[in-house]
Amino acid sequence: MLQQKVVIEVHMKCEKCRSKALEIAFLKDGVFSVALKGKIKNQIEVIGDGIVDAAGLAETLRRKVGFAYLVSVEELN
Repeated sequence: MLQQKVVIEVHMKCEKCRSKALEIAFLKDGVFSVALKGKIKNQIEVIGDGIVDAAGLAETLRRKVGFAYLVSVEELN
């Protein structure tokens, strides 16, 4: 199955916000890896099988955590 890596930058004010953002990302169908990235840990890297709704994930994070935008979507071998 096609694997994708999605990177979303999210404005997270506190540790509780980071935990909530990670939980939201991990609960999406097909996701098997979620990690914080970036110099100030403000990017979420999501790896999974067929995460075709990357924009929907970014919108959910925007509604429930804070400002979020899609940085990249790429296919993995």
